Amino acid sequence: MIVKQLAIVSGKGGTGKTTLSASFAHLAKNALMVDCDVDAPNLHIILKPEVNKTFEYFGSQKAFIDFDKCINCGICASVCRFEAIDFEQNQYRVKEYACEGCNACVIACPVNAISLKKTLNGKYFESTCETGYMAHALLNPGEETSGGLISEVRKLSLEIAYSKKIELIIIDGAPGIGCPATSSIVGAKYVIVVSEPTKSGLHDLVRIVETIKHFKIPHGIVINKFDINDEQTKEIEKYAQEENLEIIGKIPFDKTVVEATKQAKPIIEYDCKSAFAVKDIFEKTIQKLNLSPQS
Repeated sequence: MIVKQLAIVSGKGGTGKTTLSASFAHLAKNALMVDCDVDAPNLHIILKPEVNKTFEYFGSQKAFIDFDKCINCGICASVCRFEAIDFEQNQYRVKEYACEGCNACVIACPVNAISLKKTLNGKYFESTCETGYMAHALLNPGEETSGGLISEVRKLSLEIAYSKKIELIIIDGAPGIGCPATSSIVGAKYVIVVSEPTKSGLHDLVRIVETIKHFKIPHGIVINKFDINDEQTKEIEKYAQEENLEIIGKIPFDKTVVEATKQAKPIIEYDCKSAFAVKDIFEKTIQKLNLSPQS
């Protein structure tokens, strides 16, 4: 069995990426959903997953001081460029959120009182939701290892897909173009880029498309709320034509989306113009993946 992965991404947050992903989940019927926005996940709000298994993610190391060995010489604090070691309550202590695990203090300590230890950065989950299975995660506050956590979620999703014989994985990607975004798209069969007709929307679209091109993954564009700014929509269409990119579909501005979001429901449950547009985009995407409409 071949598992095909569809990633839905955007160059910035708030373009409608998760709204589209949630609708695809209901239209596909038996797709495995993956929320790769581990910093601020919200796909669960619509899909309402029930956690079956929880896994801990240790993605970084931080310095720990053995108070029994420490002689309070202060060398560790003097070499720390991140100002992560302070003298408090008659003892040098590591500020966990400031420590980058660079190892400088470990090397500098004359009595070997400091060591690096793995740190719990977050958790990831195998869940069932109203559309099937879901893999998702949550990064602990202040942590910076989101790309690594996303990789673990992606691995888990493949394990679930093969064990449950699920042909399609739909990935609600992390926004932007950084490590979380690249971790969201690597290995995908096709990528949908959701954009909006604003100057910043076009700028961010160009950046994420360049990132996707680097990985040589087929991709297309969806313009959300295309009718709020005809001029900027034409600019996106012009860019797509110049870059030989397909615009898979355009979703109109629709106040029903606001109501659907308030009710934590996918837009396709409503009889409205945006729902029709989303369904059309889904059908075109499924054809590109060579899958049946209910994979």
